[in-house]
Amino acid sequence: MKALLLCAGLGERMRPLTDTTPKPLLAAGGKPLVAWHLEKLAAAGVRDVVINTSWLAPRFPEMLGDGAQWGLRIAYAYEGAVPLETGGGMLHALPLLGDAPFIAVNGDIWCDHDFARLPAEPSGEAHLVLVDNPAHHPGGDFTLAGDGRLVAGGGHALTFAGIGVYRPSLFADWRAAIGDEAGADSVPPRFKMAPLLRAAMARGGVSGEHHRGRWTDVGTPARLAALSDALSDTPGDAAHGSDP
Repeated sequence: MKALLLCAGLGERMRPLTDTTPKPLLAAGGKPLVAWHLEKLAAAGVRDVVINTSWLAPRFPEMLGDGAQWGLRIAYAYEGAVPLETGGGMLHALPLLGDAPFIAVNGDIWCDHDFARLPAEPSGEAHLVLVDNPAHHPGGDFTLAGDGRLVAGGGHALTFAGIGVYRPSLFADWRAAIGDEAGADSVPPRFKMAPLLRAAMARGGVSGEHHRGRWTDVGTPARLAALSDALSDTPGDAAHGSDP
């Protein structure tokens, strides 16, 4: 099973920290955020990882190399000076990921989820990990139904953790799901992932799980500092995903 680490964002809310370092390469607990993912992917048996890049792209191979230090093979998918958003970035990386389901993880989160527990063959087109809603995102994203399927919205929505397993077939009709969204006609196309997921959910094609462990969305310098302190003080632990 291959994996994609989504690392192409501009990190604008993290400036000035991201003026010279991409957000996924910022240190938390003594090592880059993305290094925590690489360790967990290697432990789960993944051997091939694709990292999509844009802002300060050369810094990634400078710091991570070819992945040999983790027993991995890293390929880099450069998106250009303007990131392609999550959906466009995944579509752009598909030639490097192949035809089988793959794991995708946001490069700017920290989570203690065991990637080995993710399904190698999701029952539908995607399987997403959800977490309790943090203070900065109280409305959540998707609702986990009793049969394990996800639906958009709902009264008890949880937050998407930025961890999932996707079948490449999810992108087969991406243009219809995206419609006239700005960027869809760019070359390569630039679009968000949410419309594709909502369309698949309407078909009953997305499953999910509720992770009740620890998770942090590193969206601000304050959350990065809190996470780094927690990881440094208590190895293997981290602050829960809420504003400090």
